[in-house]
Amino acid sequence: MKVLFATSEAVPLIKTGGLADVSGALPDALRKQGVDVQVLLPGYGPVLGWIDGSSQVLAELHIAPFPPVRLLAAAFPSKVPLLVLDCPELYARGGGPYQQVGGDDWPDNDIRFGLLSRVAAALAHEASPISWRPDVLHCNDWQTGLAPAYLAFMPGARARTLMTIHNLAYQGIFPPTSVPRVGLPWDSFKVDGVEFYGNLSFLKAGLHYADRLSTVSPTYAREIQSEPLGFGLQGLLAWRAKDLTGIVNGIDIDAWNPATDESIPRRYKSATLARKTDDKRALQERMGLEPSASTPVLGVISRFTYQKGLDLVVAATERMLKLPVQLAVLGSGDTILENGFRELARQHAGAIAVQVGFDEALSHLIEAGADVFLMPSRYEPCGLNQMYSQRYGTPVVARATGGLVDTVVDCTPQTRAAGTATGFLFEEASPEALYAAVERAVAAYHDRRLWRQLQRRGMDRDYSWDASAKGYSALYDSVAAPL
Repeated sequence: MKVLFATSEAVPLIKTGGLADVSGALPDALRKQGVDVQVLLPGYGPVLGWIDGSSQVLAELHIAPFPPVRLLAAAFPSKVPLLVLDCPELYARGGGPYQQVGGDDWPDNDIRFGLLSRVAAALAHEASPISWRPDVLHCNDWQTGLAPAYLAFMPGARARTLMTIHNLAYQGIFPPTSVPRVGLPWDSFKVDGVEFYGNLSFLKAGLHYADRLSTVSPTYAREIQSEPLGFGLQGLLAWRAKDLTGIVNGIDIDAWNPATDESIPRRYKSATLARKTDDKRALQERMGLEPSASTPVLGVISRFTYQKGLDLVVAATERMLKLPVQLAVLGSGDTILENGFRELARQHAGAIAVQVGFDEALSHLIEAGADVFLMPSRYEPCGLNQMYSQRYGTPVVARATGGLVDTVVDCTPQTRAAGTATGFLFEEASPEALYAAVERAVAAYHDRRLWRQLQRRGMDRDYSWDASAKGYSALYDSVAAPL
């Protein structure tokens, strides 16, 4: 099985979010399972810097109406083959992959990611300029969404296509004038095509024209087929429900392993969970919390956004403190939320500690030192921290949405009896529902036998990319099967 994995970012070369983690880890896991996968990535400045001196030119492409581009062959540190689009006028710029230094989107993002999609289509077609031909073109998020549309209008044999949604909220919307700018025929600009409420939607193009669709958890696959999480595309996704598969992401189990983590003062595993109290003490000391062994510490590591539900934490904190609990928060984002957490920390010094910004080492210490981890997201396509937390023996309180449902088993009498419970879920996105779930978690925390059971069940689950890769490998087989 040959797979071309087209993406706009991938660790360790370039990252803005979770897509990069998937794009760096999944191809490597797939290769280890025998899939011949190559990754196609734009040649941003950092990417060209990484591969400088270790690449070779495979082809020079002149595809109207785009500027000329060279296709470079290189490799990730993991040895996964890498194909890089070398077009400095589009990609080798200051700022980020999608935005200028000031935070505004690049005004030519339609052309920049239209070219990425168009080259992906060229490499997946019988007229490809290189000898390696994929059986499946795997497109990821809106930045590669036009590739299936291009292939639909290119006569001749082609690879089959899979379109993966990592976050449906980002759709790549551009005005109708972008249609000729990216070389699409006007015949594609219709409801049964790339048109979306009078504009061009890169993501809708992929969802309409791709042979199969996937997203990053089974629950999210169901949620996006209706409002409010369909973001205007729920009708199309419901229509294509039989073509839509949800596969939960994995995590880097080497980087996130309490038995080997050099970022925490006391390493431990499932059989030595008593050592975790040393990390709790270190976390309290590091963040200025009262050194109380009996008071549960609630950890938060998050972007401060409406999606992540951090306003619910702010609203419920005063009541939660009376349980009692402590709160250790790391993150940044919305200014109102940042100020809200700062004010709570000022009013409740010793019980609440907040660090605005990001600190990789501290994030590991919070995962290890906290007793409970909070993820009150309004929606969460997959999520990673709930898997990190359970791997560290830190049960999660999470809203029952998306990948959180698929990776956290609510502690109920039934799941306790079945031996499957790992955390605490709540339905309504409200401070009251969050508080009730935290209250349940705190009661369980004080039942030491139950708490150890929750911790060990979470730690013993398989969060590796191997399981995800097996799912994608089977999906590729299905996608590539004869019509």
